Amino acid sequence: MLKGLAITPPILGRIAIGKVVEKNGKRLPEKDDQFTITSQLQNKNGWIPHPLDDALRKAQGGKIRSIPIRLLFNEPDLNFRAEYSLFDRQTGRPVCVGNGDSCKRRTQEGLASLPCPSPDGCDLARGGACKPYGRLNVLIGDEDPLGSFIFRTTGFNSIRTLAARLEYFKAVSGNRLSCLPLELKLRGKSTRQSHGSAIFYVDITLRGDQALEAALQEAQQLDQQRQAAGFDQAALDRAARQGFSNGAFEDNEEDGSAVVEEFFANTIPANESETDADPLTQKLAAKTQQLAGAA
Repeated sequence: MLKGLAITPPILGRIAIGKVVEKNGKRLPEKDDQFTITSQLQNKNGWIPHPLDDALRKAQGGKIRSIPIRLLFNEPDLNFRAEYSLFDRQTGRPVCVGNGDSCKRRTQEGLASLPCPSPDGCDLARGGACKPYGRLNVLIGDEDPLGSFIFRTTGFNSIRTLAARLEYFKAVSGNRLSCLPLELKLRGKSTRQSHGSAIFYVDITLRGDQALEAALQEAQQLDQQRQAAGFDQAALDRAARQGFSNGAFEDNEEDGSAVVEEFFANTIPANESETDADPLTQKLAAKTQQLAGAA
């Protein structure tokens, strides 16, 4: 296995509640009130829809508000990873990833482990440069039992809700999270910060009107069937954890460029040209060198 390369779950497509649109010659993120399921291919109009998108859209009257899923792993933090993340907005390279206690940061001397004061207390994070950033891998359909779709978010409501749900479902199912019949559900709320307009976030619930007791019984039966067939869920979880830990950063430059465009675009000042020297990148280089020398 190549050292320094995070081995992540195979991706079949993306799940989003927004898109990138072109306005006044600039590509900017635009939020939506529905899910979109895409392939990993793009054309001039954006990401190409996955065939599952059309099927679910027809079944739900034109807008996808829920997606039936299962999870790959029993451990919540393998299905859903969330950290404070800062990207180089020119290259898409991850620069710093932390959990509010410690962080891994690229410096001129190499990778450094430093304290992480969270974005509120970090000089590098000013202006929205560093945000909570979560990635959720889910299974849709039965075509590929190990191929997942990824939902990325920097929304606090989605991150908090998904983290709580996964921990709770693991607890009530007796560590059978991967066997539960679940669904992604889009929810809306209004806050003072949204000035009364609706904002949308992602939740995980049981499918449809299924009772918790029935879902737990289904999960227990599926778990027994898998064990009888020789399916080793514990070994799969161990392999996934080892793969994630093989690299310092989960996202590479290729994925990072799309992440920056969709979620970190508002860190670019309106009067700054895309081709100009990046003052944030220059600031990062100077500050990380200073911090690394003090560590």
